[in-house]
Amino acid sequence: MNSTRTTTASKGMARSGGTLRDFHEEDALGAAYDTKLLRRLWPFMRPHARFLVLSVGLILSVAALNLVRPLVMGRLIAQAEKGEPSALLLEGLLLSGLVVGQQILAFLQMYTMQIAGARSMGDLREHLFDFMQRLSLRYYDRTPVGRLVTRATNDVDAVGELFASGVLNAIGDLVALVGIVVMMLLLDVQMSLIAFAALPLVGLVVGFVRSRARQAYRDIRVKIARLNAFLNEQVAGMSVVQAYAQEGPMAAEFDGINVEYREANKQSVFYEAILDAAIEMVGTVCIASVLWWSGVERIHNSAITFPLVVTFTQYIKQFFEPVNLLAQRYTILQSAMSGAERIFKFLDEGELEPPPTKAAYALPAQIPSGEVVAFEDVTFSYKPGVAVLKDVSFSVKAGEKIALVGATGAGKTTVTSLLLRLYDHEKGSVRVLGRDVCDYDRRDLRGTFSVVPQDVFLFAGTVASNIAMSDETPDLGRVELALSKIGAFDLFSRRPGGLMAAVDERGANFSAGERQLIAFARALYRDSPLIILDEATASIDSDTEARLQAAFEAVMQGRTALVIAHRLSTIRAVDRIIVFHHGRVVEVGTHDELIAKGGVYARLYRLQFALEAQE
Repeated sequence: MNSTRTTTASKGMARSGGTLRDFHEEDALGAAYDTKLLRRLWPFMRPHARFLVLSVGLILSVAALNLVRPLVMGRLIAQAEKGEPSALLLEGLLLSGLVVGQQILAFLQMYTMQIAGARSMGDLREHLFDFMQRLSLRYYDRTPVGRLVTRATNDVDAVGELFASGVLNAIGDLVALVGIVVMMLLLDVQMSLIAFAALPLVGLVVGFVRSRARQAYRDIRVKIARLNAFLNEQVAGMSVVQAYAQEGPMAAEFDGINVEYREANKQSVFYEAILDAAIEMVGTVCIASVLWWSGVERIHNSAITFPLVVTFTQYIKQFFEPVNLLAQRYTILQSAMSGAERIFKFLDEGELEPPPTKAAYALPAQIPSGEVVAFEDVTFSYKPGVAVLKDVSFSVKAGEKIALVGATGAGKTTVTSLLLRLYDHEKGSVRVLGRDVCDYDRRDLRGTFSVVPQDVFLFAGTVASNIAMSDETPDLGRVELALSKIGAFDLFSRRPGGLMAAVDERGANFSAGERQLIAFARALYRDSPLIILDEATASIDSDTEARLQAAFEAVMQGRTALVIAHRLSTIRAVDRIIVFHHGRVVEVGTHDELIAKGGVYARLYRLQFALEAQE
């Protein structure tokens, strides 16, 4: 690969969520024993063990029938030499029945194995998805999405090849090998020794390929994770790429990553080809040697008959068939074990959300009067040594509407993240309903809040399913009520399909304002006692904002609300305004009090008023 491609690939890795070095540190895998990985896979296979047991039984049956077939063929040749039509017909029917029965058993064996594999891999994917849902947001902050997707798709598919490609048949192959060796020795010891003379060469080739094949499949798993991460980033940011006319440079970066992935696949194909060619060559040489020796020997030894030679050569072919299949299944096993290594490395190293500090307390059914939310000397950092919040203290009483104000990066959204335990604070105390948030179960804690985020995320589905995402089945009456409260029911009912109108991925078929209205209705549908609005009107036009503001005032009656807003004109009616500056609370008061004070809030307000006047 040329240096240009390497450079562009490295740049792509940095943009995809980490440098190339980060990827190597994450994906460098040490040697792992296959038996250890199989033991870790067993819990996902155990519920479907009956299919595996049945499949193994069928494998042994197929192997037994396979051992009998050369003997029947030898008897068929012997009857042909004798010229007895009835006996020849009987042997022919026996051989035909043997072949048909063997194929029927092989079909049933593969079918049961595939059922076991599909169900086991389904359980593994479900476990991975559940694990991803419990990962801390810190882990997602530093891990490219494409890499996580690779764990639940490509890597699981690689493990699933153990079943899809019949790797379990290796048991039958080994049994067949032992049986074939015994039958060959019983037929003729000398010819058997000639046939086995080349086996050490096969052993040397397998030894050469073994470690190299595993590393090649590890490289494939690394490269496909990079490829997925880059593709995910590019597709998500395609509008920016096109707006800045960066299609060419991005294509060059993709080419670099794609070439690396292609080269990794070429390595694996190379080692697989070596095994196939070596085993095929050795098998052919063995058959030729036996035929030559039997021809020479028959001149002096009448015991070497034509039926015996046919039977023996059939056993040699059958001997190298399982050897070849074992080699192929070995390469599949290497790929599967490489995928399993990465899956279990992810499960071992993924950072789960920490549990409650004590036995989880139950949240009260009714919101008590008095203090509902409190921060006391709270310090928090996303990155070590870079504090986003510094000794923050404030409290919110039941029914209050509090606005958090400050410049971008002042720490406003971080406050809500700590309340929801999306992150855990490092110092101080964050209390909800009188107890530290760490004392609650996260699901229960988050159930007390309705949230309208700044960046609205809509899932593929319908308008109703997105508004009612807190319920498995949408209550259309409640959906209509929520939209009516914000004055948006007519807007959505006019769309084709009404409340059941389709929502494309990420809500691409809705405007930014419509997505914001859906998010607002989603919070109202949940009807939680505490509401967080993070820049809730940032993407709304003036007319829609006026309707939202009126609905906001009506819906907030009797509820506690935290409002984060850059547009200070939307928060004049709140009870108190808390002003953040460089991660600290610098001012607290009403709009009029803070304007009269002439501090940070007054400067922000005057600046925004001047900008709006210019517009």
